[in-house]
Amino acid sequence: MGATTRPVAKRHHTVPQFYLRGFAEKDRIATVRLPGDQRFTQSVSDASVAKNFYAVEGHEDGDDVIEKALSEVEGITAAVFKAIAGGTWPLSLNDRMSLGYFVALQVTRVPAQRRTMDHIARQMLRLQVGVGGKSGLRQQLERQGGKVTDELVETLWEQATRPEGPPIQLPKAEHIKQMLELAEELLKYIVGRPWSLVRFDRRSLITSDAPVGLVRNPEDEPWFGVGYMTAWGITFPLTRKLGLLMSNPQQLIDLEIPVEEVHQGRADMTQLGTTKLEKFFNYHTVVNASEWLFHHPEDEKFVPEELPEPTLVTVAMSGKDHEFDGVPWFRPSGDA
Repeated sequence: MGATTRPVAKRHHTVPQFYLRGFAEKDRIATVRLPGDQRFTQSVSDASVAKNFYAVEGHEDGDDVIEKALSEVEGITAAVFKAIAGGTWPLSLNDRMSLGYFVALQVTRVPAQRRTMDHIARQMLRLQVGVGGKSGLRQQLERQGGKVTDELVETLWEQATRPEGPPIQLPKAEHIKQMLELAEELLKYIVGRPWSLVRFDRRSLITSDAPVGLVRNPEDEPWFGVGYMTAWGITFPLTRKLGLLMSNPQQLIDLEIPVEEVHQGRADMTQLGTTKLEKFFNYHTVVNASEWLFHHPEDEKFVPEELPEPTLVTVAMSGKDHEFDGVPWFRPSGDA
């Protein structure tokens, strides 16, 4: 009897279904599109879906090889979530590493990360073309062969130097490679912090399409960037009634507590959810969201009243925007 061929999954969830169910009622989840004008309820199966988002065309193990690998991670993590809900805390070393990796992946696997990669590539190419001027662009085209007309140069110049950059898109494989590599790098900054499990009763948490929140160090200047190494803390709403706060490890470092003991959960604790903690979590969920917020149908009152515009990319070019007039910025050496 021949082997059964499993259909290739094409609807990829960038935020896992099992996770979203922790904020749903009978698989229905309330959805808010930033800045809040559009609100509706949908099935968990339709939330955070992108067609073929992780597809690797032509892979020997199937186009959905990455989607299947992510599903395996989600299955392991779902068991950890169940253990936490059942009262297990602190976690075993294996469960801590599994949950930490899941959180790290949730940073890197989302559409905002891919859009940011494309944005950076477009801005770098824009700068490269702009600095070289129209003559430099013509020379690049001529080196590639084919007929180069003034009309072609003008068309490509206009496309390349507009503020948003040229209309290029990196291959999916580039994002997938970065997704996996960056998750491994972020893991140490997640599991090496003291973890607090916050249990809510009357208050509730919301989540988003980018549910990992960075908490700025209150001593830093407003212009100072915040990353996973420098953040005072990291928030992650586990369910509508459970929040994970990964707080500042500096005190443990000052006390020279070995990171191995931190990994064993010896600095971890539990807290009762308060109104202040609910607002703290939900604020950081909102400011770190990209385009969508999700919450239980009964929890609309916990969505902050003032919501930001969508943040489609997470990195912006600093400094004054460059304007290019077609004249090269630098002359080749030897020119008069």
